[in-house]
Amino acid sequence: MVQPVLWAVMVSLAAVWQAAGVVPDAVVGHSQGEIAAAVVAGVLSLEDAAMVVALRSRALLALSGRGGMMSIAESAAGVRVRVGAWGDRVSVAAVNGPGATVVSGTPEVLAEIEAACVRDGVRVRVLPVDYASHGPQVDAIREEVLRLLEGVAPRSARVPMVSAMTGEYLSGPELDAGYWYASLRATVEFSRAVEVLGRDGYGCSWRVPRTRC
Repeated sequence: MVQPVLWAVMVSLAAVWQAAGVVPDAVVGHSQGEIAAAVVAGVLSLEDAAMVVALRSRALLALSGRGGMMSIAESAAGVRVRVGAWGDRVSVAAVNGPGATVVSGTPEVLAEIEAACVRDGVRVRVLPVDYASHGPQVDAIREEVLRLLEGVAPRSARVPMVSAMTGEYLSGPELDAGYWYASLRATVEFSRAVEVLGRDGYGCSWRVPRTRC
């Protein structure tokens, strides 16, 4: 239930901000946040987005208890070196910033990596989930996710949206069932997506709407 609830909060807050005059010139989202970003961009209807987040979350139940995720306060390059010895039992799940990386993998391997980080004085935090998103374990639910989301009907974007998976601008129609599976399986390159927007001149400003007395 957590992911659908968080999605509902995200799209609701976006609507409140827009009503108050905070209008986005571009959007980007992190993992399930991309589903909310797609609504704000006009790519997904509320109905389709709700279907994506609810059914994709339900499919993840098949992975429950088999994995976990952990945040490490190191660069992605440093983390890849750190976890390399464990092979495909662990992978970089998300790159959130220059010194903020998330890994996913089996509980046993994550415990070993956590112990190594503590020993090396590296800040680490185990995330409160019992599945390993954005990694090889997601392969097991590929066909199920594609089947559940085959009715998604994306539209052309009204607001520019940068993919946190590819770092490229999305036109809209490519955000079909295949995209929403791939974004669950691939590394979330959120830091790169934000950098793309920054290089293209997007910043932080807002317009206050005029009111009449």
